[in-house]
Amino acid sequence: MPSSDYSLRAHALESLTAIKRPDVPWRVVIRNTAAVVLPLGIGMATGHPQIGLGVGAGALNTMFSDQPGPYRQRLRQLLLAALAAALASLVGFLIGGQLLPMLLATAICGFCGGLLVVFGTDTARVGMTSMILLVVTASTPTTLGNALGSAALIFGGGLLLASFSLAAWPLQRYWPERHALVGVYRGLAALAREASRDDTDVPALSEAMTSLQQTLLGRHRSHGRAMEAFGVLLELAERIRLELTAMTELHDGIAVQVDFRAAVAGVLDAIAEALEDGDSPERATALLPSLQAHAPGGIAEAGSHASAATRASRATHVHALIGQLAAAVRNADWAGSRGELRASAAETRLPSTLRSGAAWATLRASLTPRSVAFRHAVRMAVCLSVTLALSRLLQLPHGYWLPMTAAIVLRADFGATFNFGLLRVLGTVLGLVLTTVLLYITPDQPWAHLALMALLCMAFRYLASAHYGIAVAALTGTVVILLSFEGVAPGAAVVDRVINTALGCGIALLAYVAWPTWERGRARPALASMLDAYADYLRSLLAPNLDARGETRTAARTARVNAQASIERMRSEPATPPELLALARTLFANGNRLARTAMTLEAMLDDLAGLAAEAGVRDFVEQCAASLQTVSAALRSGQGLSDLPDLRAQQRRLASRVQDAADVAAADLLVRISDRLVDNIDTLAHVVKRNRQQATTDDYGLPI
Repeated sequence: MPSSDYSLRAHALESLTAIKRPDVPWRVVIRNTAAVVLPLGIGMATGHPQIGLGVGAGALNTMFSDQPGPYRQRLRQLLLAALAAALASLVGFLIGGQLLPMLLATAICGFCGGLLVVFGTDTARVGMTSMILLVVTASTPTTLGNALGSAALIFGGGLLLASFSLAAWPLQRYWPERHALVGVYRGLAALAREASRDDTDVPALSEAMTSLQQTLLGRHRSHGRAMEAFGVLLELAERIRLELTAMTELHDGIAVQVDFRAAVAGVLDAIAEALEDGDSPERATALLPSLQAHAPGGIAEAGSHASAATRASRATHVHALIGQLAAAVRNADWAGSRGELRASAAETRLPSTLRSGAAWATLRASLTPRSVAFRHAVRMAVCLSVTLALSRLLQLPHGYWLPMTAAIVLRADFGATFNFGLLRVLGTVLGLVLTTVLLYITPDQPWAHLALMALLCMAFRYLASAHYGIAVAALTGTVVILLSFEGVAPGAAVVDRVINTALGCGIALLAYVAWPTWERGRARPALASMLDAYADYLRSLLAPNLDARGETRTAARTARVNAQASIERMRSEPATPPELLALARTLFANGNRLARTAMTLEAMLDDLAGLAAEAGVRDFVEQCAASLQTVSAALRSGQGLSDLPDLRAQQRRLASRVQDAADVAAADLLVRISDRLVDNIDTLAHVVKRNRQQATTDDYGLPI
């Protein structure tokens, strides 16, 4: 049996053909491009093109630190990126002519910059920017005075880009927060329109809700009365999401819900529209009465095969959803700098799962060879130093592109390193052809070249998240034209860039393979952590502490996203055992079923409140959570799964205890939810047991 079904050809083809929808707003594209092009244009007009080049280069290198988020967070990130770029440039200018000190500097910068991956993508970009500026400026060593002046220009470019990014802060104080809410409420509208959904899919809006929490409640959040309304809108979004999930999971006769779901979606879209414009949600207010026209009669009476209790329960939840929508409309009217908050609320805190720990403690915990970040840092330090030394020893023209490419391409996982390397080489070659053609048909005038550079820079910024290869083609043209203003012939610059890029990508890939951190060793713990988080979520549902319930819900969502990312990384690696990948995918799909059942249970807690004390619901849920943790422990250790309690027998006893309950609707819901919960956990246990049996027998069914 082959050890892996990994196909290099299939992986490469997927990398080349996978195109995402661009998600960069045009205002960001235009302001980033302006920060690069305007200084050069002003410098040319005033007879100081070198000053314009320095400022434009600084803006170009800090461009990707202009990311969505609260203005305070954006300011911190851009200032940090600009300062790191300036310091790295200063070091490069001062010691670039001395090989041994430069090798030491690249090793330190590579290790420290690589270690920053523990703080997330945005902070890791700062480390990468520092590495790039260090090796680029080292190619033109100069005196202390000139070095200080050049580094100041690069820092000024970062400040210019920051000023463009933050220009709207006084006028649109809450725009980032409103924009994040708009995305979630539009997502809720799309969820409302989905009459059915594959229950193996990831629960809707998982990442969007986590991102919204970080924006509204994170360390760099805004402060003001409108933030209270934003916090209420966040909580209402969670409740609406749960209700919509429960409607899909529990309600049969889906066809009759189409009109009601469309009305709900219309209100949610109108709320998003009001938040986006910062206006009063008048259209949403006008649409609210239309919900009453579809409830409760149409929903409660539909489906003759449904019991009267079930139909009554439907009506209850329809009314609950209408109430939540009405509250969302009210708070949308109070949200934003032009709104007036008419109510006060206690400050909501970011769930502890999403709070970052102390920076030094995080770094210390990563200083071990078992850490992914530590291995990446060592690879980066060695690779950056080796490529710099190689470029100097071979005296490659524009040799700084060799270590620069290695810094950009080398990532903490194999799949990303391979993808970035492949797309960067092909994008550079495509950029060679593109730039040659464009320069041929463009008038040989500086202002024409500047306009062409602006168009290419816009294409690079807009397409970078959609298809990196195409974006690199635009970047190649941008850099080649930028260098032409320094007197570098475009033809020679492009050829040198292709050669150095190909070498840099190859060395980066070899560096990863030399000391890899394969995801197959971390997939089981990631999936086990997901199941543990689901168990904690189940336990919290019948606890009186609502804050704890929100914490565990967020923790489960985070663990699910981490497990999904682990599977995707493992899928992109060679030598991944097919049986491990199949196990991971099956567990993740069935984990999604469990998550949707738990979300449905949370949405129905009010219905079950009267049954909790007499029906043993609490004990049953505790047994389910304990069984789930037993499955998780077996998955994490790779040992056999011990016998679980007979959850099916407990579920039947629970059903028999409530069959004569006065609240027939609540009893019916309890039976249906408990049946699904047991089925979810038993399926997960079966998958883990089956995988263990396959791992301990050979192809003939004999023990290994």
